[in-house]
Amino acid sequence: MSGHGTPIPMTSRKSPPLKGVAEVPGDKSVSHRSLILGALAVGETQVTGLLEGEDVLDTARAMRAFGAEIVRHGPGAWSIHGVGTGGFAEPENVIDCGNSGTGVRLIMGAMATTPISATFTGDASLRKRPMGRVTDPLALFGAEARGRRGGRLPLTLTGAAEPVPVHYEVPVPSAQVKSAVLLAALNAPGDTVVIEKEATRDHTERMLRGFGAQISVEPQGSGRVITLTGQPELAAQTLAVPRDPSSAAFPVCAALIVEGSEVLVPGIGLNPTRAGLFTTLLEMGADITFENRREEGGEPVADLRVCHGALTGVEVPPERAASMIDEFPILAAVAAFAEGTTVMRGVKELRVKESDRIDAMARGLEACGVMVEEEEDMLTVHGRGPGGVAGGATVASHLDHRIAMSFLCLGLGAQAPVRVDDASPIATSFPAFEALIAGLGGAVARSNA
Repeated sequence: MSGHGTPIPMTSRKSPPLKGVAEVPGDKSVSHRSLILGALAVGETQVTGLLEGEDVLDTARAMRAFGAEIVRHGPGAWSIHGVGTGGFAEPENVIDCGNSGTGVRLIMGAMATTPISATFTGDASLRKRPMGRVTDPLALFGAEARGRRGGRLPLTLTGAAEPVPVHYEVPVPSAQVKSAVLLAALNAPGDTVVIEKEATRDHTERMLRGFGAQISVEPQGSGRVITLTGQPELAAQTLAVPRDPSSAAFPVCAALIVEGSEVLVPGIGLNPTRAGLFTTLLEMGADITFENRREEGGEPVADLRVCHGALTGVEVPPERAASMIDEFPILAAVAAFAEGTTVMRGVKELRVKESDRIDAMARGLEACGVMVEEEEDMLTVHGRGPGGVAGGATVASHLDHRIAMSFLCLGLGAQAPVRVDDASPIATSFPAFEALIAGLGGAVARSNA
């Protein structure tokens, strides 16, 4: 599957029990950051378990364009010869970040305090996404952005010639915005302070500390105050990327949807800023056990054993949204099979992802016979109970990998097949999704256009 080519329709249908081991790819968030911080470090950073989806490969190509030497040695095994903080060279060509909002925003941050210019673009979905939320704080350092109306791609960013440290309060819970500011702060003198009202995923902070940056994180209410001292010399590292909890969500939830299933999903990162979905599923009554708890690459990890069972609708508190923001689409699919109502609050960030995910899930669920209600910041799913989802619809993926995978998982338990109009974006984050689900016994296959 390719997220950049011809549409690939795909259909899933009611399946026998899913059985076996689901080995999901490396964590996408950690993979992006491994490449970027490796490129900003001195020496050779070695990475194993790197996700080789299109999003991350686009970031690798971008780091090469900025002057880092990046070599693939085998599946998931890469090395990055960094150029040092402030050492990026000006790219000769446009930087195409494909479908990746994380990639483009973090890369902008990484170059914003170096006196070079770069032009960024992406696919049709990425060109619709707002970049002002990143370019506005980067302007505080002295960077200048020139793009389409509304701050959208294509966009040219010129880094600050004489960057200054900043004090910035992130207006919305966004790890991308926070991380872009922290990466920009690396080449600014003095201390940059970032304040989060709500804590978001902290992979950037953990990895910066591992590379030798001087960074402190202090709790403040439900958020944090992060202080980074600029102009460190980052030292090359050896990194093992844990498996992606956002990718694990799909086989985990598919096993919960399909009667009689039992699936083992090994080596999943359980960073507390990412584990909100699993907390919610347990509250719904999901049969999930966490085995062989350990630490890999500075991140907590466990093997997840998942068995099908009855689920009950719950209300997801808004303060949990940041820790599961990418998992709400698949949660909505699971909620359709629960008894009772599931209410998801504090989710307006979903409207500016690869698609308007609230609207995309609402329209697709309605087409599959599920009652939903939506507001700007809320999605409510009225569960149909085990086996109660009609299916029988063609739903639009809107060039969004998580929408596509969520409805393909839903189709595994629905009464009639569910067809996704274009599953090609799945390659951006989970290239082996189709083969993995089929290997567990799931009835999913490409279909005629």
